[in-house]
Amino acid sequence: MLTLTYEYKLIPNKPQISVIEQTLKVCRSVWNYALRERKDWLKSRKSPVNACSLEQEYIIPCDVPYPNYHNQAKALTKAKKTNERLKSVNAQVLQQVLRTLDRAFADMQSKKLGFPRFKNKYRMRSYVYPQMLKDCVKGNQIKLPQIGWVKFRKSRDIPDGFEIKQARIVRRASGYFAMLSIQLNVNIPEVKFKGHPLGIDLGLDKFLATSDGELVDRPRFLDQLQSKRKLLQRRLRNKKKGSNNRDKLNQKIARLHQKISDTRKDWHFKLAHHLCDQGKSIFIEDIDFRSWGRGMLSK
Repeated sequence: MLTLTYEYKLIPNKPQISVIEQTLKVCRSVWNYALRERKDWLKSRKSPVNACSLEQEYIIPCDVPYPNYHNQAKALTKAKKTNERLKSVNAQVLQQVLRTLDRAFADMQSKKLGFPRFKNKYRMRSYVYPQMLKDCVKGNQIKLPQIGWVKFRKSRDIPDGFEIKQARIVRRASGYFAMLSIQLNVNIPEVKFKGHPLGIDLGLDKFLATSDGELVDRPRFLDQLQSKRKLLQRRLRNKKKGSNNRDKLNQKIARLHQKISDTRKDWHFKLAHHLCDQGKSIFIEDIDFRSWGRGMLSK
């Protein structure tokens, strides 16, 4: 099974934007409610009997089971019958929110990651349609559940034989994007090393060095726009929290960061294409780059 992810920029109209924003709001409410339910249950099981507050204490009965995904999904189904906000959003989208939260708790225990956090309106930026229709793409339009046909910039065609399995709608500073997961039922052959080998070594002074003697300088995308970023952030200090001017300035800062990210990503893709042209087999050292990002040289 071959799975690829294609990214397209959506061009929604105002009613479609309002539906997307409403879906994000409801997803955020479901996430925060489910996370609070789990935290309260865990807190009630950790507190000793002789350490309860003398004024008040939120007590969960001992026979109440742990609110895992299955229990919360059942409660969500019951709540959708009476809650109009939950009725307005696709049921599978809300179930995916609970699955993501359940996966975050599993990663916290297995991968030693941090505790899941509550999300405000800036942190909830995407949601998933886990199932898509077979003929959901026609020309430069895609049919999304409860939204209808939405125009998008068809930067590249979907290869023949691939089926669209799911779609993730992402809100960014420059607009809305659709991340389409496409699959092809084919056996992937085992790759054999052949041709000219090329070794790559990453560094701090130089971005990388190859075994053929090529040195690639490190680009300074952040440094080029550092002064503009500092100016905008200094202006942000004087803006009142919750005001429209503060939100507009936050959007400017977000667009600047996305410009830096897009420029860096474009450079990475072009460099990868260049390296693939140089060697038939590429070898690179196994490094955990997350530790690099936490150091003083992370920028």
